[in-house]
Amino acid sequence: MTDDTSLREPGVGMPDPITEGQVRVVPANEASWDDLRDVFGTSEPGQCRCQRLKVAGWFWRDTTQEERNAMLREQTGCDTPDAEVTSGLVAYVDGDPAGWVAVEPRTAYPKLRTSRIPWKGRDEDKDDGTTWAVTCFVVRKGFRGRGLTYLLARAAVDFARERAARALEAYPMITEPGRDVIWGEMRVGARQVFEEAGFTQISHPTLRRVVMRIDFEH
Repeated sequence: MTDDTSLREPGVGMPDPITEGQVRVVPANEASWDDLRDVFGTSEPGQCRCQRLKVAGWFWRDTTQEERNAMLREQTGCDTPDAEVTSGLVAYVDGDPAGWVAVEPRTAYPKLRTSRIPWKGRDEDKDDGTTWAVTCFVVRKGFRGRGLTYLLARAAVDFARERAARALEAYPMITEPGRDVIWGEMRVGARQVFEEAGFTQISHPTLRRVVMRIDFEH
């Protein structure tokens, strides 16, 4: 779920933007499981627990909520600061758990292999583990509409670069003024979020989805 400020209804509840100085972003293994659960809450993305692209079948049918909870906990390594890998980042605003971004090697998402969005019109090695992907944002209720996804996207870039990624991709939505956006569909982020984080659009596979990419020099 993105919190892109351009999606707010004008004149309704205009909270102050979150500043960079208010935010601390950590790898999820350095956060507590209780904090991450608070971020996800009980929303649709919260029920998914970022397993939509990981479960081989239809995850609502082939997994239970308890199983998805356990999968996310194992993947993130929450409460395990010494863990060698994790599956995302947790943002704290003034010390309160407020946001999540999923960022891992692209190969960590089996469902991406069969989705046309990442591959349409491209000649890419699907087994390239050096290309990473940002696949989901979740912003906790009470922190939405204040620009937190922009800060999370920039943090994801730094995280992937530090972990020796060759490139980082994202598959966001195009938002249009005056067009309604379903709450859950913006979990992939908005195009402008990634533009401001330094990504470049490299393909436009569907009417409302694009592929954004940033390449790193090592």
